[in-house]
Amino acid sequence: MNRSFDHIFPRLPSDIDPDTFDATRVPAHVAVIMDGNGRWAKQRALNRLRGHKAGIEAVRETIRCASDLGVRYLTIYSFSTENWKRPQDEVIGLMDLFAKTMLAEVKGLHEERVRVMTIGDLSALPEATRDAFREAWEKTRENDGMTLVVAVNYGGRQEILRAAERYARRALAEAARGGQAPGLTEELFSQGLYTCDIPDPEVVIRTSGEMRLSNFMLWQAAYAEFISSPVLWPDFDRYELLRCLIEYQARERRFGGV
Repeated sequence: MNRSFDHIFPRLPSDIDPDTFDATRVPAHVAVIMDGNGRWAKQRALNRLRGHKAGIEAVRETIRCASDLGVRYLTIYSFSTENWKRPQDEVIGLMDLFAKTMLAEVKGLHEERVRVMTIGDLSALPEATRDAFREAWEKTRENDGMTLVVAVNYGGRQEILRAAERYARRALAEAARGGQAPGLTEELFSQGLYTCDIPDPEVVIRTSGEMRLSNFMLWQAAYAEFISSPVLWPDFDRYELLRCLIEYQARERRFGGV
């Protein structure tokens, strides 16, 4: 860990026993489906965009805590390919929020040596949003700390189709040269995924009590532990992250064995 346990968790709730957490078994890659912004706002008679804005602090808290614990990769599911179906004013507001937040946060992330990357089809995003993510990548790409992976305009099925198309084009090109395409293996197929340079997540956390992947990292999460937190995303904090990691460490991961 970068800091002591007591420093990371200064006011430990009574329901958390610190002895149940093993600092040497922190997963290298944690993926989070941030769910519940809309319900959080509705409970307070606010519009949905206010819920998304409230969720920014939960993102900050999760990034800081994950980095301090020694997580090497943190993926956050911020906008799916299906989210374009939402009301136009919400989508426009989200895109503006992404751009402003990324530009505001990148300096601090860079100082913490966090590397920022994205997965998903950025070409469909508004120019300002696309440029903000690209600027964050360019500024932080050489950092050696935790990698923050922002899944934006991302869909697991679309990613798999993209990888299949890449392999098909490679095979056709090889055939055109009179050669033979390499046999398709999991390793070769994975080279066409957005995440080809990072490890698969060991744990996928979804907030708000929901129990589905929602088209998130369908290939990569094949053997990830799935944990559902009842907390709505804007209320998610370092202590809830700790609860999820303690639950993860209590699982026995057999990968199909006995």
